[in-house]
Amino acid sequence: MKVVMAIIKPFKLEEVRDALTGIGVHGLTVTEVKGYGRQKGHTEIYRGAEYAVNFLPKLKIEVAVASDLVKKVIAAITGAAKTGQIGDGKIFVYPIEHAVRIRTGETDADAL
Repeated sequence: MKVVMAIIKPFKLEEVRDALTGIGVHGLTVTEVKGYGRQKGHTEIYRGAEYAVNFLPKLKIEVAVASDLVKKVIAAITGAAKTGQIGDGKIFVYPIEHAVRIRTGETDADAL
């Protein structure tokens, strides 16, 4: 079992969700986050004054899947979230040691 975590641009959420649903992934967690990478933020003008925006709004998506689905999930997220512009995001994969569905007590793969 693995967790696939993706940091994406906020306006790409629906496309990513649809892509994941299309490959059979029906559960995900979305968190609003702020950060920066190579973009390094940008400057904006508000009421005539210029100021720096150092942390850009992003969404963090976390999906727990069976290990054999990881490549399909990465391909789906990459295909749906890519704009070709700097700041498209990153995908990280890390292992799950143990999972439990609270309602039923199911464990590991059955809990996903």
